[in-house]
Amino acid sequence: MAKKKPDDNPVLATNKKAFHDYNILERFEAGIKLVGTEVKSCRERAVVISDGYVKIQNGNAMLLCTQISHYGYGNRFNHDMRQPRQLLLHKREILKLSQWLGSRGGTIVPLKMYLKQGLIKVEIAYCQGKTHADQRETLKKRQADLEMRRAMKR
Repeated sequence: MAKKKPDDNPVLATNKKAFHDYNILERFEAGIKLVGTEVKSCRERAVVISDGYVKIQNGNAMLLCTQISHYGYGNRFNHDMRQPRQLLLHKREILKLSQWLGSRGGTIVPLKMYLKQGLIKVEIAYCQGKTHADQRETLKKRQADLEMRRAMKR
């Protein structure tokens, strides 16, 4: 029997709410600055990014309102669960995002957190909000696609 090889990019957390609430216009991959106990908690998949957003402060991209739970064996060296975390992006990417936020409106949200070659990465996206009618239309379209795939199987 062949052994299972580990997944190349295992996803640690996803933000399904973002796909429902926003139109995603542009995606970016960013590193994230974490301390030791945060990394261990992320590897245990104790991460909630559904309420998170990115803000540009003093030329740095900061990930706010994400929750990385306490590490079970971290004792007094544990981290603050909801602290702002710096995203590691190139200067030109930060400049591009800040210009978009200033001119077009919209928001930057995290879509997923995953491992890439042993490092924790965050996929962020520049998004525009959907109206309530757009959200209903998306749900109807998704339901129609599902029914069509079921009919094709039969």
